[in-house]
Amino acid sequence: MSTVYVVGSLNMDQRIQVPVLPRAGETVLGLDAVFTPGGKGGNQAVAAARAGAGVSFVGAVGPDGHGDTLRAALLADGIDCRNVRTAPGKPTGTAIIPVDPRGENSIIVCPGANSALNLADVGTGLAAVGAGDIVVLQLEVDPAVVCRAAKVGRERGATVILNAAPAPASVDSLFDDVDVLVLNEHELKTVAGLLGLPGDDHPACTLALACRLGITVICTVGPEGAYAAAGGELLHQPAHKVDAVDTTGAGDTFVGYVASSLARTPGDLASALAAATAASALAVTRPGAMESIPWQTDVLSVL
Repeated sequence: MSTVYVVGSLNMDQRIQVPVLPRAGETVLGLDAVFTPGGKGGNQAVAAARAGAGVSFVGAVGPDGHGDTLRAALLADGIDCRNVRTAPGKPTGTAIIPVDPRGENSIIVCPGANSALNLADVGTGLAAVGAGDIVVLQLEVDPAVVCRAAKVGRERGATVILNAAPAPASVDSLFDDVDVLVLNEHELKTVAGLLGLPGDDHPACTLALACRLGITVICTVGPEGAYAAAGGELLHQPAHKVDAVDTTGAGDTFVGYVASSLARTPGDLASALAAATAASALAVTRPGAMESIPWQTDVLSVL
């Protein structure tokens, strides 16, 4: 099977259980706090690996204990970490994640070493990319790095998947070399607004965005499942009904499973949606981000 190359962020997550998500100016007493490996890039890489893909990671950590923990977490899932660089003078990226009793969360990300990832890292990390491979990107690193990685992937015949999260402040050339764009409903509305499209009707907006950009667009919509548009056609994958414990990492699980599925069966969007939706449903029934990501055997039992 082809290789999935993930270029992106690595963060140490501090997850805090709270009775309610704090409002502006409000102090809330946390019930529990734990540190766990995360970051959108790291989570998506682990999801792709647990879905059965061979995965190579391109990223940066700081010269500290958090960086060591993150590198060890990736290695434990069989991920190639030769291109995870230690950035001198930069702390490993961190994220603070309060989670309420319904599993809803808010996230504050401090990039740290992720901001040190540069164009040279992309050139080195993607040197072996070839036709049939998958390049997975997110927006927790410098947009110039994202655009360069997409361009390298496109030039070498790989399929480029961009998870537009966090939502971009501008479009510019961000989507020029992207084959598959993955967003949630909030990110969809933001991107649609930047392009002058209405964003309230999720299926219609997904289709309109795919037609405007000339690429495949996938939108995850929580309990509605996921919509995907390609070639003027719209697909809908219903969600699995589960009792959510923690939604952190659900979107990253979805992206990783989409990448692995497309690496295994290129062009089979329906199968990718089915696997990714089942995997993310399982993920929200478990606490945490990276540690909540299910293995392929778990997902197959659901499917």
